[in-house]
Amino acid sequence: MSVRMTGLRRESGFTILETLIVVGIIGVVAVIAVPLFGNALANFRLSGDARSMSNAVALSKMRAASNFSRVRLYVDLAGRSHHIETLDKTTTPPHWTTESGMTYLSTGVSFGFGVVATAPPNTQAVIDQAAACTTDEGAAIAGTACIMFNSRGVPIDASGAPIGDNALYVTDGSAVNAVTVAATGMLRSWRTLPLATPSWSHQ
Repeated sequence: MSVRMTGLRRESGFTILETLIVVGIIGVVAVIAVPLFGNALANFRLSGDARSMSNAVALSKMRAASNFSRVRLYVDLAGRSHHIETLDKTTTPPHWTTESGMTYLSTGVSFGFGVVATAPPNTQAVIDQAAACTTDEGAAIAGTACIMFNSRGVPIDASGAPIGDNALYVTDGSAVNAVTVAATGMLRSWRTLPLATPSWSHQ
């Protein structure tokens, strides 16, 4: 820092060299921090979507019990969205009625599990999204996945039989998150790196 005395007045300032050094340090810090910040944001997006999905499954289970009816979480795999539907038994055939607004996945996040070849422990024999949703007439809807509960909060398949291998997977390419539903209705959340032989950790 240069200092110049003129009478009783003191003037000070930064030299060009000092300014360039500070700018250089800021540049180095930015080069290090920006990728880390981007990775953190991506992690928050994926984890947030997994939590949202888990909450939607739990809400479906509670609504089934409170409405004394079948309720399902309808997942549009290609559309990257999900919503809750309730079965209206007063119509012939019974009709699935949408009960909530669409919830969309974050940018860069999609339903899938990439190269991961093994499901979380004690969940599914073969890794896959939950079974496809069905129309009112019982036909499978391509590109969908459904987790359905009966009035007792037990996960069931399209025929109404209890099922214990429901799962939904989301990924952003850097990690895979899963929500699994046991035969008892217990929900668990998992996370792994996108490896063919994964190391699932319970969240």
